[in-house]
Amino acid sequence: MASAAQSPPPSTPLNSAGKLASAHGHLRLAPGTNASGDLPTNSAVAPLPTTASAEAPRIGLFAGWGNYPVTIARGLRDSGYKVYCLGVKDHADPALAELCEEFRWVGLARLGAAIRFFRRHRVPRVMMAGKIFKTRLFARWVWLKHLPDWRTIRCFYPSFLTTKRDRNDDTLLKALIDEFARDEIEFAAPTDFLPELLVSAGVLTERAPSKRQLIDIDFGWQVAKELGRVDVGQSVVVKNRAVMAVEAIEGTDACIRRAGTVCEAGEFTVVKVAKPQQDMRFDVPTVGLGTLESMVVAGARVLAVEAGRTILLDQKAVLEFANHHKLIIVATAGPADR
Repeated sequence: MASAAQSPPPSTPLNSAGKLASAHGHLRLAPGTNASGDLPTNSAVAPLPTTASAEAPRIGLFAGWGNYPVTIARGLRDSGYKVYCLGVKDHADPALAELCEEFRWVGLARLGAAIRFFRRHRVPRVMMAGKIFKTRLFARWVWLKHLPDWRTIRCFYPSFLTTKRDRNDDTLLKALIDEFARDEIEFAAPTDFLPELLVSAGVLTERAPSKRQLIDIDFGWQVAKELGRVDVGQSVVVKNRAVMAVEAIEGTDACIRRAGTVCEAGEFTVVKVAKPQQDMRFDVPTVGLGTLESMVVAGARVLAVEAGRTILLDQKAVLEFANHHKLIIVATAGPADR
């Protein structure tokens, strides 16, 4: 596994034109980023509590699978918030119970119960974090297993029982947000509260991409952005400007592993980006150790992500793992102007 012999190196510096010093001029900073490479946000963030405050501010967390919800809960707690969390059954990490003021399990189709929980605890804002395995929505007898309540039926009726709406991620998640809004509960972007989770522009690993790999990054970026525009997926795997695999409902890790079965020679590039219409309240591109472990198994060499719009979890461990396995990680704003 990862070597802990040294701390991960700092990001490669940028030249005066905003391009990566070691990237042959192919990569650039995102427009509007600050000195750390983060994008400014427009959402108002609740002020942190002071010693004179009567009560710490309350915030809700709707937690799916993975370490991301745990990171969010810990960060909010350490910042002085009272976190009221609903963990989706068969998805969320039980460790969340130790980090939150109140924790309850909720079924995947129990939207009414979720809204009542947050109203009972006087939570005005909620955030989503973690993966929901969408493939389970297409399982046999799914509604008999999950027994949706009335609020869930009303919310998703146009997508699941009629043909008025599609079942793409943006459609379903915006419908959920609108249903919460009926009870004056708004959704917030987790990165408005913990902006340090967004990756800054630069070459993050000891090794930088070669000229050929940079060409693949540019090519993959354009394909991945088009996939995002039609709300199909966030990731594409390429080699020598040929697409090996694209992400759909199965997720990034499965996409990477599938690429390894069709490109036995390995040494390919994974590009993961935000959608052009990305709503930072949900489904923000996220990478962590699991992503890199899938790359090692499949034989991938390069991971390129979008600077300022991608969450990098457990950064120190991720970069140590990447350097140990001679992987390359780049955060960029996309192809430079030619």
